[in-house]
Amino acid sequence: MDLFDFNGNAEGAKPLAERMRANNLNDFIGQTHIVAEGSLLRRAISLDRLGSCIFWGPPGTGKTTLANIIAQTTHGEFIRLNAVQAGVADVKKAVAQAEDNLKLYGKRTYLMLDECHRFSKTQSDSLLPAIERVTYSVHA
Repeated sequence: MDLFDFNGNAEGAKPLAERMRANNLNDFIGQTHIVAEGSLLRRAISLDRLGSCIFWGPPGTGKTTLANIIAQTTHGEFIRLNAVQAGVADVKKAVAQAEDNLKLYGKRTYLMLDECHRFSKTQSDSLLPAIERVTYSVHA
């Protein structure tokens, strides 16, 4: 953080889509078949009983927004990685952070993994043990 961060410049520099992103399920538009009042997903989120999920769909359908809302609603941490840009070291760092969050603060970590189909076998193998141990939930 530096002196200019106190002016709120970082918030204004975010893309419009990021600034306008919904922060809760009531503001989330679309995908009513999975997030409607009383739906299984919505109940799991509100009860903080959601396990690993895979969100699939074309760009702009709300996958990242929904993953962020889940993390906020359940008071979890939110990590975003792109499989094209992230290496094994990035995955291991995210897993270590998730383990620390769980051990130190009792918080789950939600990993938004964009372009997960582009993960190599090595990248996938570095993430799989953490998912099996329920270190964090993965949303892709």
